[in-house]
Amino acid sequence: MELLEYYQNQRYSIVNYVPRKCQLPLKGDINLYGARGSGKTTMILDLMQEENEETTLYIDLEDPNLIFNPLTTLALQHYIDREGITLLILDHYREGYLPSFPNVERLIVLSRIPLHHKEFTPVELFPLDYEEFLAFETSVSQSSGFNHFLRSGTLPMIARSQKTNTLVMKNFLKSAFDANEQKLLLVLAQHHTKHLTTHQIYTFAKEKFKVSKDWLYKTMKLFTQEKLVLFIEDRYQKSGKKMLLFDFAFAKYLTLGQPFILQFDTMIALALIKHGIEVQTLGVHGYVTKNDELIIPAPFESEESLWVKSQGKFSIYKKYGIKKVTIVTVANTYDYHIEKLYFEAIPFNEWSVINAEE
Repeated sequence: MELLEYYQNQRYSIVNYVPRKCQLPLKGDINLYGARGSGKTTMILDLMQEENEETTLYIDLEDPNLIFNPLTTLALQHYIDREGITLLILDHYREGYLPSFPNVERLIVLSRIPLHHKEFTPVELFPLDYEEFLAFETSVSQSSGFNHFLRSGTLPMIARSQKTNTLVMKNFLKSAFDANEQKLLLVLAQHHTKHLTTHQIYTFAKEKFKVSKDWLYKTMKLFTQEKLVLFIEDRYQKSGKKMLLFDFAFAKYLTLGQPFILQFDTMIALALIKHGIEVQTLGVHGYVTKNDELIIPAPFESEESLWVKSQGKFSIYKKYGIKKVTIVTVANTYDYHIEKLYFEAIPFNEWSVINAEE
């Protein structure tokens, strides 16, 4: 009970909180889930500023005080009943930590992957999209905002940090992942955007460090469930799926060098995923939506150059039933037709906003 009193007496303050697009229901039990570093804790601590401190209990289940004093449902229920707690928040929850949840007026549980409990309203929080990132960048122009987005990536802790990006990323890597997970992330970053199977990842990993097949398959499953690692099916080839890490800047940090085109490609893929647009890859030709729109990352390509390439690939577009081609650039704008197929080039900052609205 002393530990629970300690938690209830803690006071948390969030300075200059930037609201996210993701909105929490005002009532009912919630499971807020998403990849580590996506901003779940900050969102909840901000919500707590509006709640009654006397009837709110926030518990971080990664608090070291709980290592030798694990919580029990019975102890929680006794404390809730005795103190009149109406809002219980369990942060960094892992499935099975408690055999059952206590009875409380409102329960919010934060986890990396969704919990399988019907009483919760599931709410997924992704790392920042481009619009959210710009909200952190109120004093900069669109062009410098894009450049900063490219350098900083999508993690809120980096977007709002006054320290250098590499220092924050280093701290995130060391604090959020154990030693073997860090090694696996390094291997994944080396093969970022490649078409891979989990078996191939295991083969690459065991060349770099001592790793069991069971551990790697289990960890890859958890990474995929958490959406730290994303696999995109290919409409063009069936040997493996395109593998992406959840943040393009973090992937670059983990490698000695990564071409700009790979970062730009990943920015586009992540924007599509965050906005709920189902896509497949079309080999190396781009991303295809369920509406048969082909999205091509071409940051600096001129209209003349793209037109020539489009002529060469036109038979592939027809074979796979492409109905429209959108070319995402850094700054170029143009459009043209080849037969009845419409090609439109649009800068990333405009395209990202359009997709968010859709």
